[in-house]
Amino acid sequence: ARLDPSSAMEALRAAGRAVLRSPRLARHGLGLRRRRKLPESWADMQEPLLEGMCFTLKYLGMTLVEKPKGEDMAAAAIRRIVATARVGARKFQKVILTVSPRGISLQDADTKEMVENISIYRISYCTTDKLQNKVFAYVAQSQESGALECHAFLSPKKKIAQAVTLTVAQAFQMALDLWEATHAGR
Repeated sequence: ARLDPSSAMEALRAAGRAVLRSPRLARHGLGLRRRRKLPESWADMQEPLLEGMCFTLKYLGMTLVEKPKGEDMAAAAIRRIVATARVGARKFQKVILTVSPRGISLQDADTKEMVENISIYRISYCTTDKLQNKVFAYVAQSQESGALECHAFLSPKKKIAQAVTLTVAQAFQMALDLWEATHAGR
């Protein structure tokens, strides 16, 4: 069953408001690249978010998923990624994950080389895992294959993983607001 566009937009707005009101999500001092603290209120967040908020994380890996969203699906995917990461004796790639209303960009922290750039419109879900609470993950549709991929990242602290999730939710809300503003006159 497909939602009509106005119902889908209202559902997206409601989800964004619920995440923003969540008292469990951290909104202060983080290990950001620019060493800028996250503001306490959403209104203060718009300007830095337009520029892009940066987080230094370790890339754990990726797995294919069947569904675009869902807590159970994400938890299972994260378990697979973490289990695979533990088996391999390799060092994890340190990345700078930048969140903006345009999407998520990944840059190698050592070489500064761009790893990937994911449009906000290709991201269908993001979460901080309940059991692996230092793990942030997002689900996005691959530009090459069209498959749904879950990518997981390890943060130094639980609060940073939660802040990345909050920032992505705020980027979704801002992207929606910008989209509505450009289409209001039509």
